[in-house]
Amino acid sequence: MFVLLFLVYLKRMFFVGEMSVKKLEHIGIAVKDLAAAEALFTKLLGCEPYKREAVESEHVITSFFQVGDVKIELLAASNNQSTIANFIEKRGEGLHHLAFEVNDIEESLSEKSHEGFQLIHQQPKDGADNKRIAFLHPKSTGGVLTEFCQEKNNNSQV
Repeated sequence: MFVLLFLVYLKRMFFVGEMSVKKLEHIGIAVKDLAAAEALFTKLLGCEPYKREAVESEHVITSFFQVGDVKIELLAASNNQSTIANFIEKRGEGLHHLAFEVNDIEESLSEKSHEGFQLIHQQPKDGADNKRIAFLHPKSTGGVLTEFCQEKNNNSQV
């Protein structure tokens, strides 16, 4: 029942109005040991990760699994300066964020800002998996860290 109510909440929050949310792009999961988490999720999902990538600006190493139309992104800190290291220290391993692919990330951020959502990033920045990304603060999204992402080659300014 909780999952159904949560999905209705997400639909109302993100799919009403003119903003073009295309889909749930990925689910981010914070992990301490990337190799151990990759082994666990390989066994759980029955497939290997298709990519491992360091995002130096965020001090993280990511690993991606494709599961149907949705990706699972494992995030491990590359050093103690990482927001992932801070997250795990405060909350432990587990669900970190939900990422929604949008048609126009700048327009989506502007729209959500004007609607009263608190932006962590005022402008998109480079992320993993050929994406431009920006986060909305969980204080304004019902406790869920929310990422908007857009393919870098999808009419984006780099």
